[in-house]
Amino acid sequence: MAPRLQLEKAAWRWAETVRPEEVSQEHIETAYRIWLEPCIRGVCRRNCKGNPNCLVGIGEHIWLGEIDENSFHNIDDPNCERRKKNSFVGLTNLGATCYVNTFLQVWFLNLELRQALYLCPSTCNDYLVSDGIQEEKDYEPQTICEHLQYLFALLQNSNRRYIDPSGFVKALGLDTGQQQDAQEFSKLFMSLLEDTLSKQKNPDVRNIVQQQFCGEYAYVTVCNQCGRESKLLSKFYELELNIQGHKQLTDCISEFLKEEKLEGDNRYFCENCQSKQNATRKIRLLSLPCTLNLQLMRFVFDRQTGHKKKLNTYIGFSEILDMEPYVEHKGGGYVYELSAVLIHRGVSAYSGHYIAHVKDPQSGEWYKFNDEDIEKMEGKKLQLGIEEDLEPSKSQTRKPKCGKGTHCSRNAYMLVYRLQTQEKPSAPVQVPAFLQELVDRDNSKFEEWCIEMAEMRKQSVDKGKAKHEEVKELYQRLPAGAEPYEFVSLEWLQKWLDESTPTKPIDNHACLCSHDKLHPDKISIMKRISEYAADIFYSRYGGGPRLTVKALCKECVVERCRVLRLKNQLNEDYKTVNNLLKATVKGNDAFWVGKSSLRSWRQLALEQLDEQDGDVDQSNGKMNGNTVTKEESKEERKEEEEELNFNEDILCPHGELCISENERRLVSLEAWSKLQQYFPKAPEFPSYKECCSQCKILEREGEENEALHKMIANEQKTSLPNLFQDKNRPCLSNWPEGTDVLYVVSHFFVEEWRKFVRKPTRCTPVSSVGNSALLCPHGGLMFTFASMTKEDSKLIALIWPSEWQTIQKLFVVDHVIKITRSEVGDVTSSETQYTSDPQLCPECREGLLCQQQRDLREYTQATVYVHKVVDNKKVMKDSAPELNVSSSETEEDKEEAKPDGEKDPDFNQSNGGTKRQKLSHQNYIAYQKQVIRRSMRHRKVRGEKALLVSANQTLKELKIQIMHAFSVAPFDQNLSIDGKILNDDCATLGTLGVIPESVILLKADEPIADYAAMDDVMQVCMPEEGFKGTGLLGH
Repeated sequence: MAPRLQLEKAAWRWAETVRPEEVSQEHIETAYRIWLEPCIRGVCRRNCKGNPNCLVGIGEHIWLGEIDENSFHNIDDPNCERRKKNSFVGLTNLGATCYVNTFLQVWFLNLELRQALYLCPSTCNDYLVSDGIQEEKDYEPQTICEHLQYLFALLQNSNRRYIDPSGFVKALGLDTGQQQDAQEFSKLFMSLLEDTLSKQKNPDVRNIVQQQFCGEYAYVTVCNQCGRESKLLSKFYELELNIQGHKQLTDCISEFLKEEKLEGDNRYFCENCQSKQNATRKIRLLSLPCTLNLQLMRFVFDRQTGHKKKLNTYIGFSEILDMEPYVEHKGGGYVYELSAVLIHRGVSAYSGHYIAHVKDPQSGEWYKFNDEDIEKMEGKKLQLGIEEDLEPSKSQTRKPKCGKGTHCSRNAYMLVYRLQTQEKPSAPVQVPAFLQELVDRDNSKFEEWCIEMAEMRKQSVDKGKAKHEEVKELYQRLPAGAEPYEFVSLEWLQKWLDESTPTKPIDNHACLCSHDKLHPDKISIMKRISEYAADIFYSRYGGGPRLTVKALCKECVVERCRVLRLKNQLNEDYKTVNNLLKATVKGNDAFWVGKSSLRSWRQLALEQLDEQDGDVDQSNGKMNGNTVTKEESKEERKEEEEELNFNEDILCPHGELCISENERRLVSLEAWSKLQQYFPKAPEFPSYKECCSQCKILEREGEENEALHKMIANEQKTSLPNLFQDKNRPCLSNWPEGTDVLYVVSHFFVEEWRKFVRKPTRCTPVSSVGNSALLCPHGGLMFTFASMTKEDSKLIALIWPSEWQTIQKLFVVDHVIKITRSEVGDVTSSETQYTSDPQLCPECREGLLCQQQRDLREYTQATVYVHKVVDNKKVMKDSAPELNVSSSETEEDKEEAKPDGEKDPDFNQSNGGTKRQKLSHQNYIAYQKQVIRRSMRHRKVRGEKALLVSANQTLKELKIQIMHAFSVAPFDQNLSIDGKILNDDCATLGTLGVIPESVILLKADEPIADYAAMDDVMQVCMPEEGFKGTGLLGH
């Protein structure tokens, strides 16, 4: 089949030889491509959108052959959620709770702990009634023990493949989206559990944590002088073993018990010798628990980065561990066998995934617990502690060889050993009756859910089969041939054949033209089907309007024919008009045309013809509800109307001919007739047409105003020459001789007046002095004499008395402000005194200063500068330029000056000075900020880093920015500003006195050369909260 564009051209080729008034029904049917050959399945591989008779590749292929019943639904088999025989139950990962799930499975497979928890009294008995469990509400455990009881009972006897531990996690107050330190969680939870069980009366329950997990060791210090031993006894629930520099677990244990020498500054004070002596110190294991938890310290604190990092080194461990050589009292039978390996997958301490390899105490078989998924480990899969990394490590090391009964792992962070006994495994732990009832109820709910899902699957299959038969029947009857036909959108047919979405009513509104018939340009997204198939579609699904043979729009075809002919004629007419424009226009048969319109008339005509030709882009738009809204089309029309149409460039604001002859020219009648064919609605102005009378009056008034402004400017410049040229100006710091009075106006008034005098035709005359901007709401002056000589001198202008008399004549003066000098005292000891009228308002002045200070501490996206110093000297060397994310230009460097004549809202030129501005001191503050910012802006020197900061940003966050810019870790940064040390990481920059343009000095303890060492720091920009705020610390 020919490509779509070729079909488009072929459908309208007849328009080249047929005039619009000669269009017949045959031409209309050709334009709508009624008689194009239909495509054949197998020959045509995809749907031909240019051919309304092509019904191939619209989604029918999935229905015409034999279909698998499973394709009729997207519901998984509910039996996939059922627990397999002789397998364990998994736990749902609630986001980042895999570390909780691993410990729950390990504790569940500790039979003694499970049995003890089952013996705990429970409020569940209050929940039960004589006829069983209350049906109207779900069971909600009240304590941590009850949560564990219920979880363990479900893990033991649930029919589900996995259960939801959200109640337990919520009770502990854990954040499900944040991964925590698994080792810390284990310690805190065991402490919480021990504290909770200590209130139980049954000793088997009360002491279960101590019996299972608690051992004892002693810190023994021996004086080298007198040989006196000092012992400090301590209980432990796990041994924390350093793995750095070791390859075997036994080496880690030996280092843990290694003797340490106390010498030099670290000498020990011996009570027997009553002096500091050299001594030795070591740990002695006094007793070991039934369950020995060995924590491998993979997550260590890195001083360079100030954060944790993971040690990904291999550690070898055996399935049998003889602890007798390490215990002080021999002969106790301290042989342990491995029962669990807890694993962290990932190279970083702040990401990764936790899983566990745990041994079933009943069968002795190993299982891998990975949240919801549980897998039996046997044969080649029985490699304890070995799991694939989530991401490749920077330094992959080869796994060492391991003998029989030994394993090695680079990800194991905790090993659990059980004391070996000669006793046979005890009988399975029985779930108490009250818990079993709860489990039975949950199993019943699960079975009901399975039945419901199976029924939904069956309904989907039945519905799919019916749809299958419908499609097979109707698709054969879709082609129209020579019989009566209708049009339906391709998109609707595709959705009808799409099994995943329900079929909606037919909506043909989006393809209608302005005559409520089928738009010719929409034929590429429509399909011609038989009337028989259309009747069935509308009876089953409804919708409309129905597009029969009567929906072929003759008006649109005729208009399209006219436009196409004009398009073909445009190039020829363009040459003709250009030749006509070269000839001199004579006589009255001429017309005014805008020069801009003449330059672009060909493009305007082409755009206009394209619009009339139909919006081609919309023909590819969506159907059935996804059409352009009325509001959107109105907005588009408004935008189009704002663009000038042909000859509208010579319209004045009153809709008449503009007065400027430079923007228009005369064209001949013949040229105008050609142009009018393309722009029939263009404004027409014969050569004898008069210009707009209103515009003439306004032009005359404007010329008069310009002359008046020039006269005023010249008069004012002559009257105040020194003020205009900024010559011979008085100064408060060096009071001029010959006068005791100086007058004050705002600097802004002087600047605006100078702008007007320089460019009187462009700027508005200044009528008022506007001194209210320098006063507070109470009428008091906002400046002290001292401030007017220094920082506020740029906000005021001083006026000589003679100049003031002239200003009073030329301008409206709202408030007189003057400074008077007087001598106080007698002839021998006189003192010069300066007074202002009006006097200073102390309250408002104080408020102004406070506001200025507050503004300096309430900023966003301001620039500060950081200098790196060594030996208290500034270093001009750039450090880590590739990490420097700051710009060499501040925002102020990019500020543009205000255009001439721009009015300041605080400077009132039209009120005549009779009405005082409200809260003018606040207006002054806004005005003064600009002056302060310009005068205090710091010039960045070479080697300095400019950082964008906000006042509410913490010092910790600033240190992270500095780390990126200088490659100095936060832990090694010593920051100071104006001699003040910045050391409170939680304080904000505003409270620390860091203001815009501040220069912060950075001194680094140790420069970090290894960028890779900072990987973890870059992932963690906020301080760690750990388990703060959770139930684990609440007890």
